[in-house]
Amino acid sequence: MAERISPEAQAAYQRIHATDEFAELKRSYLRFVVPLTVAFMAWYLLYVLMSNYAGDFMGHVLFGNINVALVFGLLQFVTTFGISIWYAKFAARRMDPIADSLRDEYETEIER
Repeated sequence: MAERISPEAQAAYQRIHATDEFAELKRSYLRFVVPLTVAFMAWYLLYVLMSNYAGDFMGHVLFGNINVALVFGLLQFVTTFGISIWYAKFAARRMDPIADSLRDEYETEIER
C-alpha cells in the first residue's frame, strides 16, 4: 500500500519545484543527457548499419583474428563505460550540490 504524502510535504515539494535552483538542476541534466544519448545512439546505429551494409570493411582483418567489426563492438562497451564515468563526475560537480541543497531545504521545511 502506498504511503500518503502529507499536505505540508506536497506544498514544500511544489515550492521547491518552482525555484530557479530546481530549474537549473533540470537544465543541467538535460543539457548533458540529451546530446550524449543522441550521440551514443548515432554511434550505435553506425555500428549496426556498417555491420549490415559494409561487410567488406567490417570484415577487414586488422591483426590475427581481430577485425574492424570486433573493434567497433568492443568500442561500444568502452563508450558506455566512458559516458557513465563522465556522467558520474559531471553529476558530482554540477548537479549533486544543487540536489543536496534542495533536499536539505525540503527536509527542513517538512520537519517544522
